[in-house]
Amino acid sequence: MSTDVAFELVTLKGGGRSIRSKAHCETMHIGTDPRTEALELHVGQQRLAERVREWERPEPFVIWDIGLGPAGNAITAIEVISEVINSGTRENSTPVEIHSYEISTKVLEFALGHAGELEYLGGWETILRELLETGKASPAPLIDWRLHRGDFSRQPHDAPAPSVIFFDPYSPAQNSEMWNLETFRSMWGAVSAPGAPGCTMTNYTRSTSVRVTMLLAGWFVGTGVPTGEKEVTTIAANRLDLLKKPLDSSWLTRVRSSTNAEPMRGRNNERGPISPEDYARLIAHPQFLG
Repeated sequence: MSTDVAFELVTLKGGGRSIRSKAHCETMHIGTDPRTEALELHVGQQRLAERVREWERPEPFVIWDIGLGPAGNAITAIEVISEVINSGTRENSTPVEIHSYEISTKVLEFALGHAGELEYLGGWETILRELLETGKASPAPLIDWRLHRGDFSRQPHDAPAPSVIFFDPYSPAQNSEMWNLETFRSMWGAVSAPGAPGCTMTNYTRSTSVRVTMLLAGWFVGTGVPTGEKEVTTIAANRLDLLKKPLDSSWLTRVRSSTNAEPMRGRNNERGPISPEDYARLIAHPQFLG
């Protein structure tokens, strides 16, 4: 496995260990440990255990894990789903598929080299090596885990339509193409197709610009739960009724006065106010009608 010098271990305020990317100057899971953030931001907020338990459709329950990174989100999800399966409370044993997308697995290789210091990786070394070597693994009964290598923003998404999306790439400042209108539209196309299941997507940002971009791509967008040092995050969905706290008219008022409300297009990550044309499109979104 790689011992890439592009990463280093750091100690968080609570005493847990995490990974810092020297190239991107960003610490992963800042303010809390990887498992706690995964539970708060993604798994708990999306009611993953309950939704898997209640699943009644004939096809597998599908998760897109966009930005595999050091695998904290996926591992936590698998652990929670395994508890549901092993509890014996599910009437139907529907398979679960996790599709992890990652442009480079160097950070996961680095994490594996420090598994003893990153507690959440304990016992997962064999499964993760299998995933890296073959692109797939079966970490528990009824759970299939697939790795899709490459730039998510530039490739077709050949996995089945998801019910849950963990959206966890590097920040817009470092990785603008993953946050642009084109990328969110491509994802919207997968979850808005006829017959697609209800889908929620969680992310650590609270950026007005990102939220505007999601909305203009078609998504319904709401306020997400706090985690670590972040007092608020973002959750999006393909149906308005899936959001507990959808953004409303008071948020639209703030958009008009914001200096960082311009939607992201192409490689653009410039701060700026929203244009009159984009604002007109925004207020015409079904979320703000009626």
